[in-house]
Amino acid sequence: MKILVDADACPVKKEIVSIAKKLDIKVIMYIDTSHTLDDSYSQVVIVGKGKDAVDIVLVNNITEGDIVVTQDYGLAAVVLSKKANAINQNGRIYNGNNIDRLLFERFLSQENRRAGKRGGKHKKRTKENNERFKIAFRDLCLEVMNKEK
Repeated sequence: MKILVDADACPVKKEIVSIAKKLDIKVIMYIDTSHTLDDSYSQVVIVGKGKDAVDIVLVNNITEGDIVVTQDYGLAAVVLSKKANAINQNGRIYNGNNIDRLLFERFLSQENRRAGKRGGKHKKRTKENNERFKIAFRDLCLEVMNKEK
């Protein structure tokens, strides 16, 4: 088991590394060339810029049972199809019960934007968001580790 992170816009990289260190889990952060990341614990993979370039490289390195941190519903759907686990930056665990609805909501939002309708404003990230992520992420890591035993 390893943790793969769609790290370009991931606000919880420090939290991921902190938990992974405690549990002795390998972390791989994927970024494109327009970002920089210096982390003494994680392996950092830099991918050329391009539409979905990071996602494609990340997907090609997933094995069954891995954990992927992403806020991209499309990437999460592919992760689930590879029998891996996916969680977003707020601690939402993607699964077969919620991914179809999330993809459909994303589609509707895209249609509304194309029609000129504005979406809602994104709320600022809070400490509570980070705490919720840490709890859910740690629980997910422990659950996957227990399944491997």
